[in-house]
Amino acid sequence: MHCQYAWLPGGIAPDVTLELRDSRVVRVCHPQDRVDLARSVRDMPAKGVSHPQFTQDQRTSGAASGAEYRAGVTMAGFANAHSHAFHRALRGRTHGDRGSFWTWREQMYRVAAALDPDSYYRLARGVYGEMVLAGITAVGEFHYLHHGPGGVPYANPNAMGEALVAAAKDAGLRITLLDTLYLTASVDGKPLEGPQLRFGDGDALRWAERVDLLAEQPHLLTGAAIHSVRAVPPAQMSTVAAWAAGRPLHAHVSEQRAENEACLAEHGRTPTEVLADFGAVHEMFTAVHATHLTHNDMALLSASYACFCPTTERDLGDGIGPARALADAGTRLTLGSDSHAVIDFFEESRALELHERLATEQRGHFTAVELRAAATAAGHASLGWHDAGRIEVGARADLVTVALDSPRTAGIDPEGVLFAASPADITHVLADGREVVRDGRHTGIDVARELQEAITCLF
Repeated sequence: MHCQYAWLPGGIAPDVTLELRDSRVVRVCHPQDRVDLARSVRDMPAKGVSHPQFTQDQRTSGAASGAEYRAGVTMAGFANAHSHAFHRALRGRTHGDRGSFWTWREQMYRVAAALDPDSYYRLARGVYGEMVLAGITAVGEFHYLHHGPGGVPYANPNAMGEALVAAAKDAGLRITLLDTLYLTASVDGKPLEGPQLRFGDGDALRWAERVDLLAEQPHLLTGAAIHSVRAVPPAQMSTVAAWAAGRPLHAHVSEQRAENEACLAEHGRTPTEVLADFGAVHEMFTAVHATHLTHNDMALLSASYACFCPTTERDLGDGIGPARALADAGTRLTLGSDSHAVIDFFEESRALELHERLATEQRGHFTAVELRAAATAAGHASLGWHDAGRIEVGARADLVTVALDSPRTAGIDPEGVLFAASPADITHVLADGREVVRDGRHTGIDVARELQEAITCLF
């Protein structure tokens, strides 16, 4: 594959040739390697696209080399570090009578009550297909919709989780199933009721027994999640932390001020402090949202990850988290689309910077390199895919090509792609070397039709 531009670890380079084999990048050649470049990528066909480094004769005389030309910027695939697939059904439906986080949550419960393994598979396949079209090649699914109505387990107790795993495979991306412990309805331990009963396993030991039944697959890693201090009593957290040793462990942390106030009233500690007290905060821990933190919280998270979900946080009115301060403390930042108010990782990336501008009334908090890392390498690593998110020899062949000739991107500097592009500008996506998007269309799914059918039947 010959790329007009490729975003390599050292920056964006023109005229880069990539050799892929067995789902990996096995060779990267660019103008610094002029001898190899002349031997192996000269005379690549441009397929009608003007290229600043190649003459027309060169573009038309060397097709036998077998490389395929990619116009635009080719970059590593995005990692969606926080997803609730079934929330996608709520898009555009939660703004009547202005709404609040709590009225949104009640609508979410109604959707959760309507799903079964078959309908969840159909919905998730459409959602993951939309992610692939947006350049996402791995997803962290924060999965807590486990059981049937009334909390009665299915004959296969992991039927709902396996529906998600199958949907990810068929849509063409990897999944880290963050199987989530959810036991109580509030910080003070109120029991689950109504649709919430589908979330609960009774206690952490029964949760672990169920999760142990999940079989690993090439496109699947199994991690864990503590839903929040609202949903998991502190005494149950240690079991999850022990089960997840060496694996990704995620938790919603300080998303709402009310959560912090209730936690302080009940435990005399912040949510981050409670999680740390019971062994959950370590180098593979991700604090999701991390919106309302104290200085001590940030110190505790300095060796962990924090996943910001800017489009959901603004949709729900959560607030703006201390992203720059966390990064300065050493926390590795990642990004998620969470409730899927939109699925657009260009927007999630630039929103990390733009929200800081709104909060501080100053510009220039994050470089493009930092934003790219949050959307790619750091996100993949937080999900356990440590060999993804970079274009380098040995890395997974997750490659996303972004056009530079659309109404949004025409005339921009290639390094400005995160601040200008949208998913509509993505022309090609490879995930583990498999082409899943060509010429802007998913190669296996009619995504819009599947979403339309899966969502309308729920209402």
